[in-house]
Amino acid sequence: MTTATREETLGFQTEVKQLLHLMINSLYSNREIFLRELISNAADACDKLRYAALDNDALYEGDSELRVEIEHDSDAGTVTVRDNGIGMSRDDVIANLGTIAKSGTAEFLQQLSGEQQKDANLIGQFGVGFYSSFIVADEVTVRTRKAGLAAGEGVEWRSAGEGEFTIGELEREAHGTEIVLHLKEDAKEFADDFRLQNLVRKYSDHIEVPVKMPRTETAKDDDGNEVEGSEVTTWETVNEATALWVRPKNEISDDEYKAFYKHVSHDFSDPLTWSHNKVEGKLEYTSLLYVPGRAPFDLYERDGARGVKLYVQRVFIMDDAEQFLPLYLRFIKGVLDTRDLSLNVSREILQQDPQVEKIKSALTKRSLDMLKKLSKDAETYQTFWNTFGSVLKEGPGEDPGNRENIAGLLRFSSTHTDSATQDQSLADYVERMKEGQQKIYYIVADGFNAAKSSPHLEIFRKKGIEVLLLSDRIDEWLMSHLTEFDGKSLTDVAKGELDLGDVEDEEEKKAQEETARDKEDLVKRVQEALGESVQEVKVTHRLTDSPACVVLPEHEMGFQMRRIMEAAGQPLPEVKPILELNPGHALVNRLENADEASFSDLAHILLDQAIIAEGGHLEDPAAYVKRLNGVLTA
Repeated sequence: MTTATREETLGFQTEVKQLLHLMINSLYSNREIFLRELISNAADACDKLRYAALDNDALYEGDSELRVEIEHDSDAGTVTVRDNGIGMSRDDVIANLGTIAKSGTAEFLQQLSGEQQKDANLIGQFGVGFYSSFIVADEVTVRTRKAGLAAGEGVEWRSAGEGEFTIGELEREAHGTEIVLHLKEDAKEFADDFRLQNLVRKYSDHIEVPVKMPRTETAKDDDGNEVEGSEVTTWETVNEATALWVRPKNEISDDEYKAFYKHVSHDFSDPLTWSHNKVEGKLEYTSLLYVPGRAPFDLYERDGARGVKLYVQRVFIMDDAEQFLPLYLRFIKGVLDTRDLSLNVSREILQQDPQVEKIKSALTKRSLDMLKKLSKDAETYQTFWNTFGSVLKEGPGEDPGNRENIAGLLRFSSTHTDSATQDQSLADYVERMKEGQQKIYYIVADGFNAAKSSPHLEIFRKKGIEVLLLSDRIDEWLMSHLTEFDGKSLTDVAKGELDLGDVEDEEEKKAQEETARDKEDLVKRVQEALGESVQEVKVTHRLTDSPACVVLPEHEMGFQMRRIMEAAGQPLPEVKPILELNPGHALVNRLENADEASFSDLAHILLDQAIIAEGGHLEDPAAYVKRLNGVLTA
């Protein structure tokens, strides 16, 4: 190997500069993870070469024993990690080491708090493992050549992590990548055999590629004395070097499962749970699926990278095989190893292979079963729900076949606790239903407080009937697909006719009908005063404290969804609400006794207030204020 030539100095992407500053100046907790990240990247490079060589065996260049090697020089204060994997070209080096090629970079940087432990965990989520080198090194040198390129097309990359890097050409015989870390003074502890071996066994024992370290032995004579000049260096495999997912479950410890999760997800935190399953028969595959403990920054980017690592007969195929899990389970991480696909499988073939759909169906059920089991631990499941609940709510609309199973995993706020915490299941609700109650009631609003204070809840609170309080942006869309659970229909209390079933007795129903007849003249006058502003006016028994409320037709889009659609530029047809009046309220009595001059203003004020109470927007706020001022000063 010769010194790099034709060098040039380039600047890091702005976000990388900020990240390196954080690495170098702030992160001292978990600093030993740099080795795990570099070994993980090296193992991935070996996997990629193994896959590429399926079509072109010459890429091995006579060296098909894929491996990762680690050595150190205590005197020079360096640690070297090398692999004989796919390697990188000059363009690859600039793209992979000069930028953070991942969406959501700005959001990531906004999350940095300056708290070392928290920020160390953030780094792991963001796929920037290489940069962890700068936690322990004040200079990093990368020498690499992409398999298949000529020896003279090697590349050397150097940086002290201070805003720029130098890149040049290199004569390099071996394909693959070598990373040399020039350790900081306070990190020289890592230039030690025992320390490095322990770290490999702690973090990378599960890596299928063997991780080797040099071992020097000296020959001894018959008297047991070392023979000068007889030193022989051999490379010893330090890790287990067996794919963890192919080992029997009873031989794998929880710590090994957790370490493997961190390898496949590049996350620093432990998973909430996992499921390891081997299937034999018509389909043959092994899956190891994890539920993360925290969300990635691109969780809500539906087009972002997602899916499991795909292996075919233990040969790595691709990192993010999204075809095997539905979009609403995009947070699931893990590995799938199958015998039912060909080794030359591509993304295009995956889209058409009927076996893929069968495996997807099985893995979806496995994932939902895993979540159901997790839900038995209320505290841990609440952590999951707070992190991924909004994504899981996409499920009933996207996966009708599993709608009932997904519904059982959903959590809501409700009037049972009046807490903003979404911790009530539909099964809990059904168990608490009043005698004679036949429906599950819910309300959708812009926020929890708006839902909790809605006039529509007044009759339900009076009769002790529980109502689910929905306020997430996705909730109305969710409920348009989730119409039934456990044989009970789900009903929006702000739409259509109020039906409390057998909770109301016959005497109450007769009294309501009589009141409606008594107020027919008032209803007619209000209808004439409001004209085309409303679809209908009627008296109601759903109110106890409020003078009026607006109700939408049963199948009409709600106020919350209309605002979301309109904000997205979607034109919507005009909808006219139904105004319902509380016949026992003082304001309604005042309206009934008002003269012609003030009747119309009072009627419009009641309508506008009812719309505001539901989170709706007035078409003419100034007119509302003028009418209200007129009534107040009369």
